[in-house]
Amino acid sequence: MNAMARQEALSLWHAVSRDRHPRPMLEDRLDVDLAVVGGGFTGLSSALHAAGKGLSVAVLEAEIIAWGATGRNAGFVVPNFAKMDPDAIVAHLGAQLGERLIGFAAGSADLVFNLIERHGIACDAVQNGWIQAAHSQAALGTIQSRARQWEERGRPAVMLDSQQTEALTGARGYAGGWMDRSGGVLNPVEFARGLADAAEKAGARIFERARVTSIDRASDGWTLTTPSGPVRAGKVLIATNAYGGALNPTLQRTYFPLKVFQIATQPLPSKMRQRLLPGGQGFSDTRRNLITFRFDARNRLISGGMHVVGAGADTRVPQTIWRRLARCLELPDLPPLEYSWSGIAAVEPDFLPHLIDLGPGLMAARACNGRGIAMTTAMGKVLADWAAGTEGRDLPLPFAPPAPIPFHSLLRYAPNILLPWSMLRDRLDQAG
Repeated sequence: MNAMARQEALSLWHAVSRDRHPRPMLEDRLDVDLAVVGGGFTGLSSALHAAGKGLSVAVLEAEIIAWGATGRNAGFVVPNFAKMDPDAIVAHLGAQLGERLIGFAAGSADLVFNLIERHGIACDAVQNGWIQAAHSQAALGTIQSRARQWEERGRPAVMLDSQQTEALTGARGYAGGWMDRSGGVLNPVEFARGLADAAEKAGARIFERARVTSIDRASDGWTLTTPSGPVRAGKVLIATNAYGGALNPTLQRTYFPLKVFQIATQPLPSKMRQRLLPGGQGFSDTRRNLITFRFDARNRLISGGMHVVGAGADTRVPQTIWRRLARCLELPDLPPLEYSWSGIAAVEPDFLPHLIDLGPGLMAARACNGRGIAMTTAMGKVLADWAAGTEGRDLPLPFAPPAPIPFHSLLRYAPNILLPWSMLRDRLDQAG
């Protein structure tokens, strides 16, 4: 692929995935039980599971399937929460809702890989585990507690000492780690396209280039306006995550938009590749400014990172991530970058998935917080239950009207602005 083609590709995954099956544009008015706004993991999984319940479903994607964060992530399937551990969730939500939410997350990776197997989705899926390594002794104590809490709930959580961590990852200098054996990696664009195919086979209709410009209350449901025609729906799911634009300004004030960069190197030589993640797992550590890495099916080394707000980030940040990866993995001959891309993640103040009640039969859903593939796919199954009539209070996820973040216009860029302070704290942790 030439330089211009690489620049035009939304991500590595869009560039290397098999031939895309274009979906039609909406050309006339439509009447359905459930209208889904957004063709990412949440929307496609919701459509698949709702159609499987006998509901008529239309997915309205403003661009193409997997255009947003779904097609711009690193392809990790992680069945736990970005910040909170199970005991803290129970303390935060209470025993009943807390344990239901924990159970929802615990089975999320297995759901992903089961869907892949059931529907024959070719997406280079590998379910050999997800490893988290401790960058300091203090962090080791935290993840030992984390692993114990998940193990107590029947999950395949395994503690790793420093030698085991190095043997499994090839990364030196970590105090230890843990692994959830149900986690894994995949090609997210091919997985999303496979979900779309399965949803259509179940009866859902999927439209691309169908941007929803407004959602208005009707006597018998909702009317969604698009440039090519209206859609009337009994229920509506907004599944745009951080890519909703001005569709609902209130929703925009309920999360922090976090710009994340991803890189992929040229394929590693076999000798270099053999030392790193020989079992094909996904890797993350406990730094505030995370180090992550995995390999794709062609042995490209993939990693990501955040950036400090400033000019030239699209050029500067990928090179910074590449240099950091070469240093941390002791790879002086690391092959050069082949792809770099970025996406926007929606981060909730409590880092938990949420269902947002926008009115009778109108729901928004967000579950990323750095755990997009597993959580959003599992959320789709929950939302299908909602579409079929289950009350919000009976669902295993926090459910409430929107709660805009105070001073959002000032705080929305806080995660990126505070990155230097996070990096300093990481260095102080290791020095201690």
